[in-house]
Order: sequence, then structure tokens, then C-alpha cells
Amino acid sequence: MARPTATSRALSQNFLADRATARRFARLAVPHGEPVPLLLEVGAGKGALTDVLAPLCRELHAYEIDPRLVPALRGRFSGTPHVRVVGADFLAAHPPRTPFAVAGNVPFSRTAAVVDWCLRAPRLTDATLLTQLEYARKRTGDHGRWTRLTVLTWPRHEWRLLARVDRRSFRPVPRVDAGVVRIERRRVPLLDAAASSRWRHLVDLGFSGVGGSLHASLCRAWPRRRVDAAFRAARLDPGVLVGQVAPERWLRLHEVLARLPFSSCTRRLVSPMVGA
Repeated sequence: MARPTATSRALSQNFLADRATARRFARLAVPHGEPVPLLLEVGAGKGALTDVLAPLCRELHAYEIDPRLVPALRGRFSGTPHVRVVGADFLAAHPPRTPFAVAGNVPFSRTAAVVDWCLRAPRLTDATLLTQLEYARKRTGDHGRWTRLTVLTWPRHEWRLLARVDRRSFRPVPRVDAGVVRIERRRVPLLDAAASSRWRHLVDLGFSGVGGSLHASLCRAWPRRRVDAAFRAARLDPGVLVGQVAPERWLRLHEVLARLPFSSCTRRLVSPMVGA
């Protein structure tokens, strides 16, 4: 990914300026009281979060893409040996081979890419991110609606909206409020590895269309009577829209529909489109 260097607008920079909010964020990022062995901070900026995260870590790698900010950051933390300021694009970093956490005030324009990086990192334990409030609400079901990405990753990752942050806590002040979203990798996945392909098949098909009707979409691959039985088991109305189905209900659907041999399902499958 090319490194933008011209303006703070190009980098989507909104620096956290409220110390109380920074301290609150740090408590949310490290909630258990014990120091995090390794924390990667994305978008260190001027160091507002770095300052409050550092005492909660044994090792902190603070990534900052803007070369204009790196010298001041390094000077500020020169006396803190366990803090390493990395003047580079976080998205170009190789995930550590040991367990690690991620935290940071994510540039709004790069949120999706940062989240994707976190989800792909095999040793990630959790990620606590300041994002646009709307993004945080959308991904955590706060609107009563759920996205394909959240449902697809739910067996391995739990998504939660932890807090809302007033836009006036940032400089320059953005147009919208922010939210703190936390993604935690489950210690024990809700589905085993053998079920992962069936789960993706179910979710991709469910979000593939047919007027937004989950019931109609699933009937493209399973007999209607089996889909009806799965909806009764999940306590879902057949008319429910796909985005209104919580991940826990998807798991119940999967439990019932997985009993039908996979080959029987795929014979009737119409290739789904990738959902949001």
C-alpha cells in the first residue's frame, strides 16, 4: 500500500485530544488488569494513546505512517525502553508469531483494511479500535441488524461495541462521533475446523440475495421442509430479513441444516454474491 504523505486529510487523521477519553480507552483495551505481553498500536499519531497504553504492556509497538510525526514520538518515548515507535504502515506489517493484541485510533478511511488485517492474523487475541460510530454499530449489531462479515467470523471472533466517543474529543473535530469496537478471538471456537466450510456456505448463501429473504435464499440449496424446520428451531419468522438475524440464530440454523449431506445441498446451490 502506498504511503500518503501530503496532508492530515489524506491520512484521515483525527487526533485524540481528551485525556479522560484516552484513559478510558486504555481500560477498555486492557480490561483484566494484567499487562499485555505484546500490543501493537495502529495510528499512534501524537502519542495520546501510546502514553496511557504503555504502562499496561510489557512490549508496545506503536505504528505511525506519517513521517512528520515519528521524530517527536520517538523523542517522547525515548526513555521508555519497552515502547518501540515504528515509522511504517501498520497494514504492511507481518503479524507477530506470538500472541498479541491490537489497539488504536484507526484512521476512519482505513478501518475496513485494519479490521481485515486483524481478522487474518492467526495469533491475534483481541483488537480494540476507535472507529466511526456508525461502523462500530454496524459491525456489532447495535442497530438490530448484522452484517455478513460479523456473522461469518462469529464462530471465531466476538464483536462488541464498548463505548461511544463524542467527536469533540478529537482534533481536528470530525463530522461524526466515534465508537470503541472490540474484536476478541474466542479461546475455543464455536465450530470446529471441519464445520468451517459448511458455515461459510450457509452464510454466503444466506446473504446472496432473493429480496433479502434468508428463508428464500436457503431454499435454493436445501429442501423447503428442512429450512422450515431450521427456522422453527432457531425461533425465526420465515419472513425475517437476512440482516435482522443475530449470529446465535445462525448457529442454530447451521446445527439443523448441517445434518443434511453437504453434497445434497450443493447440487441445488446458485453461486452467492459476496455480501457486506
